[in-house]
Amino acid sequence: MTRIRVHGADRDIDPTGEFADWLDPARTAVVSIDMHEGHLSVDPACPCPAPRGREIVSGIDSFHREARALGVRIIHVRSTLRASGVDDVDGTSSSAWRATFPQHVGPIPGAREHALEGSRWTEFVTEVLPGDEIVSGKKRLSAFYPTDLDFLLRQLGVTAVVLDGIMADCCVLNSAFDASNLGYRVSVPSDLVRGTDAALEDAALSMISLHLGLVLDSSALLEAWRRTA
Repeated sequence: MTRIRVHGADRDIDPTGEFADWLDPARTAVVSIDMHEGHLSVDPACPCPAPRGREIVSGIDSFHREARALGVRIIHVRSTLRASGVDDVDGTSSSAWRATFPQHVGPIPGAREHALEGSRWTEFVTEVLPGDEIVSGKKRLSAFYPTDLDFLLRQLGVTAVVLDGIMADCCVLNSAFDASNLGYRVSVPSDLVRGTDAALEDAALSMISLHLGLVLDSSALLEAWRRTA
């Protein structure tokens, strides 16, 4: 049996039953979202700080190593905006978070520099190894928009995705909705995502668990993969 979390309650499922499609390592890719300097740097100039994400860097690296050993592909997705600014702040419609999020956290002095192509802010903090894939060009909240992630997954023969990274209530949640709507089986390891705060993180995971896919600990996911492999 595999332990999952459904709206705050633990449930045991049969990994070989109706959830087998979620837990097949041969058809799965891990999609790691926005684990780059633009969110995780300790520099005061960090353009869009997500400090809670620093807590999961080592855990994600360990999980990815175990997944690679089982033949699961690792895909790193990062936000990348044209250096001209036309993709966001200087375009006809900037991202809504630039206006709304500072109402919660206060002014973000370096926000204009967020994810600019060629800048240090797009450098990954998590480990990227030869054989991993990188998807750049994420310009809004979903890892699928307007990137080629869906094309890459289909080229790899992937039917199930595991989402880790940041932020649970923002980019991870949006990516989970898009992945589910595109027909992928979605899983989210609850110990390898972080949200704006614990309450919003829990809310996002509850929504995913009810409507989009499996929420479970990364160790439970690895154990299910090992049994299948």
